[in-house]
Amino acid sequence: MYALTITIANVSLPQMQGALSATQDQIALVITFNIVATAVATPMTGWLVARFGQRRLLLFSVAAFTLSTLACGLAGSLEMLVFFRVLQGLSGAPLAPTAQAIVLASYPQSKHGTATAIFGIGVVIGPLIAPTIGGYLSEEYSWRWVFFMIVPFGVASFLGCWAFVVDGIRGARIRLDWTGFIALSVAIACFQLLLDRGERNSWLESTEIVLEICAAALCFYIFVVHTFTTQKPFLNPALFLDRNFVLGMSLTLVFGLLNFTPMTLLPGLLQNLRGYPDGIIGLLLGVRGLGTLLGFACLYFGNKYDARIWLLLGFFLQGASGWMMAQFDINVTTWDVAYASFLQGLGTGFLWVPLTLVTFNTLPQRLFPEGSSIFHLLRNIGSSVHISISVALVLHSSKINYGHLVESVTPYAKAWKLPSSGAAWDLESVQTLARIGGEVQRQGLMIGYINAFYFYTLTAVAALPLIMLVRMKKMPP
Repeated sequence: MYALTITIANVSLPQMQGALSATQDQIALVITFNIVATAVATPMTGWLVARFGQRRLLLFSVAAFTLSTLACGLAGSLEMLVFFRVLQGLSGAPLAPTAQAIVLASYPQSKHGTATAIFGIGVVIGPLIAPTIGGYLSEEYSWRWVFFMIVPFGVASFLGCWAFVVDGIRGARIRLDWTGFIALSVAIACFQLLLDRGERNSWLESTEIVLEICAAALCFYIFVVHTFTTQKPFLNPALFLDRNFVLGMSLTLVFGLLNFTPMTLLPGLLQNLRGYPDGIIGLLLGVRGLGTLLGFACLYFGNKYDARIWLLLGFFLQGASGWMMAQFDINVTTWDVAYASFLQGLGTGFLWVPLTLVTFNTLPQRLFPEGSSIFHLLRNIGSSVHISISVALVLHSSKINYGHLVESVTPYAKAWKLPSSGAAWDLESVQTLARIGGEVQRQGLMIGYINAFYFYTLTAVAALPLIMLVRMKKMPP
């Protein structure tokens, strides 16, 4: 249920944009705010389990998640949709870590590998089928059905939890550091908001953006100072004394930066510039899930090899897929998109397990819960930040390139003297001038997408030197 929701909305973004009269940067809030809400709420899972118990927490989270998903489908405006997506992220954040903890607690340690592998099927299958089903539902009905289809899964999950999940042994009552939690949450929210609205408001020329920068900086300063001065901070500073953990967190941040960006950019490119229907877009995004599935299968048989080899291969494939997407032109074909998406998914499949191994390889076991919280926090923040920067880059770059391209479109350009051009364009016609303006705008937007894909490639390449600094602890025979 949760894995379906992560990726199913991406394929319907162009249709949502038209139905809700939103711009490209505004509709991206549907994705980024959901990810940020999940990132902020995930570290609270341990405290919530200790405070309410895993059964009660799971029942409440599933019910709230299902109701907020239904509300997303019923939303009548962009503001309401974004609000319910935030509620969806907040209520869905405890689902994955709580469910995984229940799975591990239900089996002896000798069966943890098998149980985790079966549990991981949902992680892989969700992103595999979600874009395909979402694209079909959007095309046949409307974008609202990508949310409505989750509701039956939510009801079934709630009944299953009610019937089978029992409370485990509760740990000692954990005190949540509310000062650190609120300061970090506000800092992240303000930072995300300025990234999402910066291009629309001309960045530092806007009072709103300046205020958001000041609020984000102030709250982050409070968080850092409080973390190093209180006895039990929200995030334990001792975590960052471990070399591998710091490197693993850096790589996890880059992994998050790369994870969902193509799935957010490609639907707009394919529908707005190429006119592809939602069903075809869903199939092309679903190919990414096939690559991820193959990557997991390769790791199942190749986990005896050094984790750093898989990390190098995974980030290299991510960079290669970004480079391929940067070579797209206005006549991009379905094969081009499918092949690049498959490579990106394959790289993602290679990275997930080695990232976990590297990050926690030398970390003391007592710090695992807090380390896991930071792991998921940075991964989610990275995804939302990179999506916002990429969308802003597309819009800003397309405006600049439009200005450069129109300089060449004059009645005196040599191209108009070619026989083919003279027959196709009548410069005395208002309709022709409108068509020329639309085509120049289309080409400028395509260049904007290409620049965003180059930025994606550079992000993937930046991770490669960090991998060489990782030192793996030798395991006993």
